Amino acid sequence: MCYICMIRKMNVFFSKMLKRIVIFYSTLFLGVFYSNGQDLLSNSPSENPGAEVLYRKEKHGGILIHSNGWGGFYRTGNHITGKTKRYFEIEAVSMRHPKEVKTVNPYYENTKSYVYGKLNSLTVCRAGLGIQRKMYGKDGIKGIEVRYHHFLGASFGMAKPVYLEIGYPTIPYQYIRTERYDPAKHYTDNIYGRAPMLRGIEKLRPYPGLYTKFGFAFDYAGAFNAVKGIEVGTILDIYPQAIPLMANTKNNNYFLNFYLSIFIGNKEY
Repeated sequence: MCYICMIRKMNVFFSKMLKRIVIFYSTLFLGVFYSNGQDLLSNSPSENPGAEVLYRKEKHGGILIHSNGWGGFYRTGNHITGKTKRYFEIEAVSMRHPKEVKTVNPYYENTKSYVYGKLNSLTVCRAGLGIQRKMYGKDGIKGIEVRYHHFLGASFGMAKPVYLEIGYPTIPYQYIRTERYDPAKHYTDNIYGRAPMLRGIEKLRPYPGLYTKFGFAFDYAGAFNAVKGIEVGTILDIYPQAIPLMANTKNNNYFLNFYLSIFIGNKEY
């Protein structure tokens, strides 16, 4: 809850900053308007093609890397005002436990690596609404447009049990069998390697929750109807109960991550 309060305080701070920026540029605009005797918004298409167009809709998507995994996302949005947009986003990312460490069976070559103690692999799917506000605009098609945003929505954790290939009876193994990982009977001396990735998909268990996101976007697209840039920020996923990712260690009901994303898209009338 403290994180959400922090977002609200930052939102108020940046809203005040935005108002000051708007007043500054409005004053500057009026000064140039009266000194030059012309409206800056009346540039001809030949001089500044696309500048007279207000693109009301925007779509973009990209890849996302965060503190404990990676994934992809897609957004669609529209202008509420000249500097404010409302977005709907969907994304899917992998989520690791901070204490995950990959290892291999030292007695056999060409075995698949596995994470000792890992109970479930987790994929997080998010769907939410957000507001994005422009802090600094571009100088025509040059420069970088800086925005900040915050999102709130549903977070669905999808936990799939980990299956391993287990050797019997002892080293050297006489046969190998695929089993769901059980910390009470599976140890480094009888784990041959990880099982195929889709094994156990039928036992997928959902963990519904909520997420909130705050970040900054830097758009450096070289065309008025294009969107291209990078984004940085934080994401917090919260669930009613802890998700069992690892054995013999603490599992939390929340995941706080820093993220970096690259996006590309286009604008429409």
